[in-house]
This record gives sequence, structure tokens and C-alpha cells, in this order.
Amino acid sequence: MKDFNQLFETYPLPMTEGAIKADVKNIIDKRYEQADRLSTCKELFAHLELTTLKVTDNEESVKALVEKINDLDEAFPELKKPAGICIYPAWVETVRNTLTEDVNIATVVGFPSSQTFLEVKVAETALAISYGADEIDMVLPVGKFLQGNYEEVYDEIAEIKASARGAKLKVILETGALGSIENIHKAAILAMQAGADFIKTSTGKDEPTNLYHVYAMCKSIDAYYKQTQQQVGIKIAGGVTTKQDALLYYCIISELLEEQWLSPDLFRIGTSKLANNLLSEIEKEGIQYF
Repeated sequence: MKDFNQLFETYPLPMTEGAIKADVKNIIDKRYEQADRLSTCKELFAHLELTTLKVTDNEESVKALVEKINDLDEAFPELKKPAGICIYPAWVETVRNTLTEDVNIATVVGFPSSQTFLEVKVAETALAISYGADEIDMVLPVGKFLQGNYEEVYDEIAEIKASARGAKLKVILETGALGSIENIHKAAILAMQAGADFIKTSTGKDEPTNLYHVYAMCKSIDAYYKQTQQQVGIKIAGGVTTKQDALLYYCIISELLEEQWLSPDLFRIGTSKLANNLLSEIEKEGIQYF
């Protein structure tokens, strides 16, 4: 049995919630005006994971989204490609067979509640990889975490990581359901220690994330990096729809993490709506491309 109390003591969160809120305000006041530029909107577009996780998804709708990605060079030649596309496991093979661009294929397991058998999650991961997924977004078993079953949570993340066979693993913390900044910090440390390549805010199906949650996640990533020299990425998801939303998170991440995190390899935004809004800002007209 691992000593998780010792693990958490190794990576303390040295700020109160009130201090975090005050620092977030200071960061936004300091950085937002400078970040609010056309160049930043173009940069953020390259961090997008275009996401469709709807009950109505079908082969036709998924193919249509992929073809939009394939045609981006022609439609918007000045833009870099988005970092990825995120779909349900059932559509991984469809995306792999349709996609012609160098864009990561991400899929979700145990989504959105993680309330199924570990064996199902492991099998879902292995099948997704076999059909062509590059990245796996798993949902933290929040109920087990809140009950203090840290070893079971750790083992689940590690087992799914092994089943991913070298593909990147993103662990969705579902920050809005964790109840406190301290819990978010502990969940982040636990996920990274178990092998997460990214920690992700939310499924978008439960309580939304916010700037304070992301601040705590960045502090956790920074502390873990300083102790282990392992770089873990961050993915913002759930309710990020406007340029303003994206810029606020960008300000927090650019302030708290080193410049190398401002790369699509370490910073992603999962979204279904932000892409058109960024395109509209860039093109200075209403765009409904996706």
C-alpha cells in the first residue's frame, strides 16, 4: 500500500482559497489586455481539440466534422491545424479512416461518470487504441476519490495507462465535483503520480470548472515538474465557448507555467463551440465553419 498522505505532504498547496482568488484577479489585471490580440486567437486555435460527444453523433455527422478539418488548409490557409479531435470510442475507426491531416485522435473512456467496471474501461481503452486512437481521456472515479480510496483510484489510472500502450493519457478530474481546491490539488497529484500525461478539468457534463480550479491545477503541475522533471500537460474543457473564456485561461497558464507549456503538446482546449468564435474573431466576421 502506498503512503498517500506522505505523497500529498510532498506536494503541499501553499495558498488559501482566498489568496488564490486574489492572485487570479492580479494575473488577469496584469495579462488580459496584452493577451487580447489577433495573434493570440490564432495561437489558441492550434490548441483546440474539436469535440463532439453528443447522443446524436453518427457516422455522417462525425465524417462531416473530419472533412471540415481536412479542408482547413484551403478554407483558412493562414491558420495552424487544431491539435486534435475528440470523439466517442465508437467513432475512432471512422475518424482514422477519414482524417487526412496530422491531427491527434482522442477518445473518452468511462465517460462521463466513470461509474462502470474497471474491466470495461480497460477493454474500452485497448479497443480504442487498436482502432487508431492516439490519446485517451479517462474520467477520474470521483466517488472513490471523495471516499478516500486513493489506492484504488491510483491503481485504476495506472491500469488504464498500461492498457493505452504508450498513447497519451488525460485524466479528467471533474474539478467542479471535487468540492474544494485542496481536493483538486490532491487529485491532480495523484493522477500525475499514477502516470497521467495530461490533467483535464471537466467532462462538461457535471459542475463546470473555473479559473481557481485551473490555478490549482497549474500549481500542482509546476510543483510536480520541479520535483520530478516530468512535464504534464493541462486540458481545459467544459463551457469554454468564447474568446474571453479562452483568454482568461490562457492568462493563468502563461503566468504560472513555463513558456514551454504554451504548446499544443502541453496545453489543450476541448471544445465544440470555441472554434467558430475564434474564427469569427480572426476573420472579423461571423463564421460558422464547424
